[in-house]
Amino acid sequence: MKIFQPMLWSSLKSYSKEQCIKDIIAGIIVAIIALPLSIALALASGVSPEQGLYTAIIAGFLISFFGGSTVQIAGPTAAFATIVAGIVATSGMDGLIVATIIAGILLVLMGIFKVGTLIKFIPSTITTGFTAGIAVTILVGQFKDFFGITYAAGVSPIETMEKIEAFIEHFGTINVMALIVGLVCFAVQIVWPKVSKTIPSSLIAVIVGIVLVKGLHLQVNTIGDLYSISNALPSFTMPNISFGLIKEQFSNGFVIAILAAIESLLSCVVADGMVGTKHRSNTELIAQGIGNIGSALFGGIPATGAIARTAANIKNGGRTPISGMVHAITLVFILVLLMPYAAWIPMPTIAAILFMVAYNMCQWRSFVKYCKIAPKSDLVVLFLTFVLTIVFDLVVAIEVGMVVACMLFIKRISDETNVLSWQEDDNQTAKDLLSIPRSIRVYEISGPLFFGAAEILENITLGKHTKCLIIRMRSVPSLDVTSIISLENIIEACEKHGTQVILSHVNEQPYKALEKAGLIDKVGKEFVCETITEALKTAKGHILVHSMDSLF
Repeated sequence: MKIFQPMLWSSLKSYSKEQCIKDIIAGIIVAIIALPLSIALALASGVSPEQGLYTAIIAGFLISFFGGSTVQIAGPTAAFATIVAGIVATSGMDGLIVATIIAGILLVLMGIFKVGTLIKFIPSTITTGFTAGIAVTILVGQFKDFFGITYAAGVSPIETMEKIEAFIEHFGTINVMALIVGLVCFAVQIVWPKVSKTIPSSLIAVIVGIVLVKGLHLQVNTIGDLYSISNALPSFTMPNISFGLIKEQFSNGFVIAILAAIESLLSCVVADGMVGTKHRSNTELIAQGIGNIGSALFGGIPATGAIARTAANIKNGGRTPISGMVHAITLVFILVLLMPYAAWIPMPTIAAILFMVAYNMCQWRSFVKYCKIAPKSDLVVLFLTFVLTIVFDLVVAIEVGMVVACMLFIKRISDETNVLSWQEDDNQTAKDLLSIPRSIRVYEISGPLFFGAAEILENITLGKHTKCLIIRMRSVPSLDVTSIISLENIIEACEKHGTQVILSHVNEQPYKALEKAGLIDKVGKEFVCETITEALKTAKGHILVHSMDSLF
């Protein structure tokens, strides 16, 4: 099956010992980078710390093994944090597992039916808007831990606006020590890359945070204070599936699938540019589906290709899927041997790491650029998606954003379609070259004819002495059924009026559509002309014949 050709199989044909060593080293380094991020993203998603590692292990291994990229590294990413947290809060782990499996199945189907290219039809204003919105929701979600806020009993906000309200209401409970730890860890992530780019700044922040809290005996919450830590290997988990739960989670699964497809294929494109390869998009989508199904069934959360980890893999010498598999295997050893020590990580440190994640994903530069150069309609979509992501959720934001974007696009295209009567045209060039009798009326249509512009055909009218109506369609690239019905009404009106319709320069798609609808035969093939000159000649000949007939 050509649509499914994992890169691993191709890479092994010319695999060398030297590349194997590079892949192993790169895989280990990426695993070290993934460790704090996986834990932080799991907590931001409302699940236990080890579930972040389960995701990186199961999905990371499967996606590398079956994937269509040689260097893609997969695992939990910030894009899913908000939607996952919402699903867990309202439907529990069963709801999340079902939504993730639905997403996995949809991703596999997208790959099989080669619809991955449809992702390009999602406007960049929508992806930028919801990505920036997700960044804000992650940021707001970490205010509590960063400032060491204590909520009153029974206060457990889920939505972003609820979190803001609860944070303001309980701001008086701020823990200064927690704030200091958070600020120091955030500063470490800013400064450390200037010192060394080999060791990830998030790992150094974790070490500094642990040293501060444990060494100075600060009264700051750690992961172990709020969560139970397990170093057990991922095990198979079958959710309590029901038709009602599937129906309830389908929209969430659809959004997860779209996000996974967008982010993974974007990561593949970035990776291709770095290593000079070409990924197999359909294979990658199938692999993403397999990885997400596997992650869900073994206690993980949704996963996709991670651009930052993929870039780190490339920079450290990884060139085949082996490095991604090594990354997953290394995390297994970390889970078993080091996971208990994750209990020492301070919550403000996790918040500081997620602050940096939010900053890196917010795309503020793109946001500002769009504000400067984008048309007003695009800005409406951008801000609407951004605000809806924060105020409501990602599902609402994408659904409304796509509907509004499509409506504005239809409006924009329909504005480009017009019908012009040559009798009303101020440009005399064409009319000066061609003699048009009063009994012939010529209308020229420009732009696509579709449901959003079909009503413009109402501008075609007949004069009292009109014997022939020429409709010039050289600038009509396409038409739909609504326009066909409108044209049919014009032809029928002309028949009642005793006027012959002549079509000039009908392009391929419109011709086939009109032929299928029977309108070519209704007009008469002899009255479908290739040029306006031929159409005028035909019209004059038709009028002459009928004039002669009337004499006898």
